[in-house]
Amino acid sequence: MAETLTLELLERAASGGAAAFRCRRTLEPAGGPGDKVFPPTYAGATYAVEKRRVQRNGTEEVVDCVLLDSVQSQANRIEEALQNAVDRRVLRIPVIEVDFSKFDPTGNSEDDERQGRLLDPIGKVTSLQVPHRLADAILRDSLLDGVPFRESEVGREIDMASTRNATPLYRLCPTALVLGMWDSTGPKGGLGAKFARAFVSEIVGVDATVIDFNRGIRRDPLGIRAGARVTKTSPRSWKVADDPTAKGTLSPSEINHSNVPFGGKPEDNGGVTIGHAEQTTTLSLVGLRRLRFPLDGQYDDGVDEAGRTVLAAMALCGATLAAEEGYDLRSRCLLWPNGPMTWEVLDRPGEEPRSFTLNAEDAVALFNAAVERAEARGLVWRKEALRLEPSPQLVDLVRTSQEIAAAQGTEGE
Repeated sequence: MAETLTLELLERAASGGAAAFRCRRTLEPAGGPGDKVFPPTYAGATYAVEKRRVQRNGTEEVVDCVLLDSVQSQANRIEEALQNAVDRRVLRIPVIEVDFSKFDPTGNSEDDERQGRLLDPIGKVTSLQVPHRLADAILRDSLLDGVPFRESEVGREIDMASTRNATPLYRLCPTALVLGMWDSTGPKGGLGAKFARAFVSEIVGVDATVIDFNRGIRRDPLGIRAGARVTKTSPRSWKVADDPTAKGTLSPSEINHSNVPFGGKPEDNGGVTIGHAEQTTTLSLVGLRRLRFPLDGQYDDGVDEAGRTVLAAMALCGATLAAEEGYDLRSRCLLWPNGPMTWEVLDRPGEEPRSFTLNAEDAVALFNAAVERAEARGLVWRKEALRLEPSPQLVDLVRTSQEIAAAQGTEGE
């Protein structure tokens, strides 16, 4: 029977000889067995299909599987769940914000001629939303009190980060220590700080059968027929053609009217059917134990253990919050778990792993208790967001890109 995971048990696992926490969860399509699901598509409009070994009734079989959610996508979902918790003030973790709001269309730019306006609002972008966490170019190309972020006193601390000095990242962006980061575009280039993922999760469809293509039709309630040709009078205007046979006339479907059939080609991606899906999640405690957290240049085993426990609690909390938000991975890929989320700790080889349950409320309480205990050791992180402003050239780059996108959209109409 699964136990409730307590702070003492987590501390013992993080500081002792335990190798990892793991969670294996079986999922099925929300529509029930046999319902189609749609995996992500990759280059060439293909699915990531592969053969994997699975255990069935005590025997091993090789079956066709399809990737439903990648390691990178799962990491992003955990960051999104943590961001949602921060927004609701359920959690307080270090976050860096880049605030574009004064450049938004409804904003109040003090220098419109130089800065201009953005066409579409962006608002705030945080270190939990950018692709490369603390090493992302959006943060690099923003300003802290008028100084480029990486040249500021706070930003320069990142240059000194390593596994033996994880304190700067702990204080600014602890998710980078759990989900991985490589500061390859910082001042040191390829020699910048690199942290391997300690937390890995993915979802795979098992016994996958790919459906060659998707067929259907979008029906027009007005009953407009293909023979009613039109001509463009401007990029956004048209009229019924005086001569339907004249060169340059268009079918109504080209201006989004009339019945439009779709599908019929293999590249149209008709989804897959699966026997079931499996989510496999691991948190490497071995990886976390490589991290050290010096304070004022001094090492302390108690501080190191407290920092690792916080990171482990944050990873488990993020995974639990993400799971409780549901498994709606994309359009037509909603999955449903067949049981509660249970974690196992891999402690002693040859022994049956101990099992622990963790719901969202308990995960948040566990995380907050771990943070409080680390603070008592002197390992403190930022409680309020570090606010940056995008540099003028970054605003200009965004605005130019939006103008190009708007122009291309108009040309395509």
